Amino acid sequence: MTKPRVSIIMRCKNSDWVIAQALAGLFSQTFRDFELIVVDSGSTDRTLEIVKHYPCKLIEIEAKAYYPGKVLNMAIEHAQGEIIVFQNSDSVPLCDYSLERLVAAFDDPEIKGAFGRQIPRPEAVTWVRRDYDVSFPVSGEAPPWITLSLPLAAIRKDIWQQHKFYVDAWASEDTEWGNWARNNGHKIQYVADAIVMHSHNYNLKEIYGRRFVEGEADAFIYQNKDGIFKAMRRFGVSVLRDTVYHLRQCAFIEMCKIPARRFVYQWAYYKGNKLGNKRKLSNSDDASVGQQIVLKHYGSERGSS
Repeated sequence: MTKPRVSIIMRCKNSDWVIAQALAGLFSQTFRDFELIVVDSGSTDRTLEIVKHYPCKLIEIEAKAYYPGKVLNMAIEHAQGEIIVFQNSDSVPLCDYSLERLVAAFDDPEIKGAFGRQIPRPEAVTWVRRDYDVSFPVSGEAPPWITLSLPLAAIRKDIWQQHKFYVDAWASEDTEWGNWARNNGHKIQYVADAIVMHSHNYNLKEIYGRRFVEGEADAFIYQNKDGIFKAMRRFGVSVLRDTVYHLRQCAFIEMCKIPARRFVYQWAYYKGNKLGNKRKLSNSDDASVGQQIVLKHYGSERGSS
């Protein structure tokens, strides 16, 4: 039996509210030379019932065993394709050629990774729409801080074998891999017409949790050390930019939430980065520390999708 050119990895946990759309969109794609590998980390809703309606390799793990870098590396070990595509279980393809356009990037042998454009959901609040407008432009290049984004992305398996997803920290495994690739002369292409719908209206606790683990991860990825004055400066700039965007969108009611949201956003990053640097100094190899702090104090478990 001929091996598929592409292996698609989809992580999920309690995704029954959206995974049917994600899978229907995937199996409606014009590009069909793929296998699907689904990794479920302890779903208790109808997720697995929905998944079993589609041809796939299903890998089930316990919720406590979910660790992004480790899970991705394990799934790729099971993959047969030369190109590994990542589609989150909450990422819904918006056109039937998204996968085709993403994979076509690899017709250029110099391209080692690619990622698509994410469009926020219809219910996305204004600040989320602003972030996505900036991060995933309609055309041209993505901003430099987006090195790879796994809601829809792809890499060559042989390059992954040179550098697997890192496990030093719990978050930002895609950022770390993309940063490594670029630093080693490998080209990553933004494919603006490979489009999926994906976004989250995080509350303040969820914002704190996400930014905390990202700050911790950046201490390892970029070897950076955040400071209180840097955080304050970012806070001021982000409040100003959000305010201008909200004014242009006539989102006057949401404007009152900007200062609190951006304070939490920057403060959490600062605290997480501080933990990451502390772990580095003490040579701590317990990469679950940041995750456990967030789960214990902020009730914000990042899902596996």
